[in-house]
Amino acid sequence: MPAATDKAALLAVTEKEYEKLEKLIVVLDADQAAAGEDGTSIKDVIGHRAHWIALFLGWYGDGQAGKPVFFPAEGYKWNDLKRYNADLQMRQARLRWGEVRALLADRKHALVGLIGSLSEDQLYGGPMKGANNAWTTGRWAEAAGASHFRSAAKFIRAALRTG
Repeated sequence: MPAATDKAALLAVTEKEYEKLEKLIVVLDADQAAAGEDGTSIKDVIGHRAHWIALFLGWYGDGQAGKPVFFPAEGYKWNDLKRYNADLQMRQARLRWGEVRALLADRKHALVGLIGSLSEDQLYGGPMKGANNAWTTGRWAEAAGASHFRSAAKFIRAALRTG
């Protein structure tokens, strides 16, 4: 699926992919959310997706404020993602399934709010401030939202087939 190139398409794909994901998770109970493979549960994946939206919102805010932007997070580099994600999974381990679902909904709401508040130029007129690459704010927002929702749905469908 090609990346969105304007605000309307970005909002549409964000809502569409979230709705697909929500349909999968709304019917799951805590035991079903514990299903997964390789030590990663559905609950872990949903918590991860919620967290990455928060990371993106922080990157955007820090860049706009002229602060240093740490990708993916302070003390980690992109080649440390396995370690970062394992650390995140440990930090989120005590969260209950309902809390994780609420976190995802809240973060998605914040993401859509940010996208809605930005102009076409702010979303797609140039690289996101502080990102140190060519990706626009809109592209980063899609990676943190719609793309992550899509991959989470794929994981969940597979986990439910094998679980």
